[in-house]
Amino acid sequence: MKNRILSGMRPTGPLHLGHLFGALDNWVNLQDKYDSFFMVADWHAMMSEYEDPSKLSKFTIECACDWIACGIDPEKSTVFVQSHVKEHLELYMVFSNFVPLGWLERCPTYKEQLREITTRELHTYAFLGYPVLQAADILIYKADTVPVGKDQAPHIELTDDIAAKFNSLYGGNIFPSVKPLLTKIPKLLGIDGRKMSKSYNNFIALGDSEETIKKKCSAMFTDPERIKLSDKGHPDKCNVCAYYNLFKKEYAPTVYDYCLNAKAGCTECKKNLGAIISDYLVDVRHKREALLKDKDKIYSILEKGAVKARKVASETMSEVKKAIGLT
Repeated sequence: MKNRILSGMRPTGPLHLGHLFGALDNWVNLQDKYDSFFMVADWHAMMSEYEDPSKLSKFTIECACDWIACGIDPEKSTVFVQSHVKEHLELYMVFSNFVPLGWLERCPTYKEQLREITTRELHTYAFLGYPVLQAADILIYKADTVPVGKDQAPHIELTDDIAAKFNSLYGGNIFPSVKPLLTKIPKLLGIDGRKMSKSYNNFIALGDSEETIKKKCSAMFTDPERIKLSDKGHPDKCNVCAYYNLFKKEYAPTVYDYCLNAKAGCTECKKNLGAIISDYLVDVRHKREALLKDKDKIYSILEKGAVKARKVASETMSEVKKAIGLT
């Protein structure tokens, strides 16, 4: 039997290049090797967007479209929406009874997001407890492997601790040990040189038009020490050069030389990059547009995925209720 993975994304805005290189490309490769469950995490999105959740439904559909346009195959993988499977919240409730607050307060991503996201009030019970819901998401399917970047590894360690504590408290081995599948994520900063984030609005979205991509590239932050065309650049520190390494590696040495030796200006470099990124995304963009015109197809995929997910989740929850004495 294949090992099982569970992963997901929050529908809090358009998916961007960071999602493509940070997760989606990896998911596409993993779906042939693992029994794969991919979840649009709308309950997780509510934890930060509770003040105005009006766009969650729109972004949920767009998220699923982006996944499929990038190569996620619903015939190979279970694609579903988190809130369509009630057992996620049921298991979350069970875990909430015994998870110590100290485990959650030490979570590094929790502290990081409290510092970075200042446009929303996140000092809430739900936001503190989101790693517990994340553990329920994983364990309700008895997933034993979770593809994550290094920064998310503490969440998987916490999930493994929760699984072990449940098994210790209530006997048996209902939940498997969970391990992270660490994935190497290419360094890709936002167009302003900061971490690419929907919160910063500094991203290139998978659904951006050719015109929008070129406009965003033209505004990219480059070498602040290069004032005039004749000034030699510092390509090792330039975000635009990093993008060339990812999107057109064979061009990267030439771009490096042109920057280092002042053979071309930043404006020309960014203009060429815009065309390259647009060409790179053209197939994704066309597939995405076609899917958005046929939303019934997406609804059908998500419903079929939910049916499969509910079957697995309900079986796990029956075991859990029996173990804790609920009938």
